[in-house]
Amino acid sequence: MTLTDAPEAPGRPAEGGAGTPPAPRRPRARKRLVPYWLLLPGILWLVVFFALPMVYQASTSVQTGSLEKGFQVTWHFATYWEAFGEYWPQFVRSLLYAGTATVLCLLLGYPLAYLIAIKAGRWRNLLLVLVIAPFFTSFLIRTLAWKTILADGGAVVGALDALHVLDVTNWLGWTQGDRVLATPMAVVCGLTYNFLPFMILPLYTSLERIDGRLHEAAQDLYASPATTFRKVTLPLSMPGVVSGTLLTFIPASGDYVNAELLGSTDTKMVGNVIQSQFLRVLDYPTAAALSFILMAIVLIMVTVYIRRAGTEDLV
Repeated sequence: MTLTDAPEAPGRPAEGGAGTPPAPRRPRARKRLVPYWLLLPGILWLVVFFALPMVYQASTSVQTGSLEKGFQVTWHFATYWEAFGEYWPQFVRSLLYAGTATVLCLLLGYPLAYLIAIKAGRWRNLLLVLVIAPFFTSFLIRTLAWKTILADGGAVVGALDALHVLDVTNWLGWTQGDRVLATPMAVVCGLTYNFLPFMILPLYTSLERIDGRLHEAAQDLYASPATTFRKVTLPLSMPGVVSGTLLTFIPASGDYVNAELLGSTDTKMVGNVIQSQFLRVLDYPTAAALSFILMAIVLIMVTVYIRRAGTEDLV
């Protein structure tokens, strides 16, 4: 008797025989649909609260009429050119203020994020709480507090005057005499303060992920601290730099609260114009057109910035 003729083990049916129970079918179709079911709430949220309002605003931007007589879609695209031609200074001012605040947030936030991520030790959690502490209060309260901080004759203005900082800002046109409130400097200070946590947190996340052995290896290769920062720390923290600058610049360019509370009529940003067109002038097509123009400008700038900040540009 050969091995192929050996009897089957007792109680175990022959493979492929009549007594073999059919293998259970796995619900592959259901498993494939699970990710889509999980994504469905988020997709519905985006459609209802983002896509549909965007479509509505797009249709509003090409309407004509008035609030009394009603608005009708007439595909009046000239609203875009008219709005940009009239309010282009506000666009330039908004991008200038937002860009300046973003640079200041980066200069202030990077050392602080580096300190928390690498040097803080047991004080790390406390410092992180202090960074997010402003979020515990209202955005309006935080902004109004700067009216007291930058009040005429206050300690801050006196210190800036004593250090001759106001001489430089007066020459740049960012302040007027010994007055800081109702000037571009006050608006930029408010933007910098309110959006600084959005810069620090992404930077901290990127810096905290850097392996400390890389710094030790750089020291073993006799690299100076400046060279270690330029060759190791800064390139590895670039994802945080890109994320932080985007999270700061995008909302700052459309902000209107800081310019409204800390500025004057000469420091109005495009967000103030949009808010006024929607709530005071009641010119909905112009307001919608301004919103889309701002979105297009920011989208183009962000796209160029992200491409320039790619890995291939950091080598």
